Amino acid sequence: MLTRRSIAQCLLCALASQPAGFFATPVRAESPAAPTGVRRTILRRGQGPTPDFETVLAEALVDPNALVPRHIHPGVESGYIVEGSAILELDGAEPMSVKAGDGVVIAARRPHLLRNGDRPMKIISTYILEKGQPIAIPV
Repeated sequence: MLTRRSIAQCLLCALASQPAGFFATPVRAESPAAPTGVRRTILRRGQGPTPDFETVLAEALVDPNALVPRHIHPGVESGYIVEGSAILELDGAEPMSVKAGDGVVIAARRPHLLRNGDRPMKIISTYILEKGQPIAIPV
């Protein structure tokens, strides 16, 4: 049976094995837009799925008890919690607890924030972004 964890692992393996024509050379660069208490590293960036969009694979490390302030993404975020636990607050929904092994999908431009727990958190996310837009925009 497929679980969220196995689906996320398949996705990550598939992304890592894509030919260079789809994904550019690996990039390990800190994102300048990350708020205090969060270190976001771009792992891969590539064209598509259409000419107006790009795909970005990123890792976010969130400090214990950090608040990732309310923000949006100019595209869909599909994330996998590798380590830690937090409370995810999506506008229009009840706050939800997320923990290692959970996957989340956040619709484009849906405001949200994250309240991290008392341990560091690691999240791997794939973003399908409007070309030329940053990963996150504070709101």
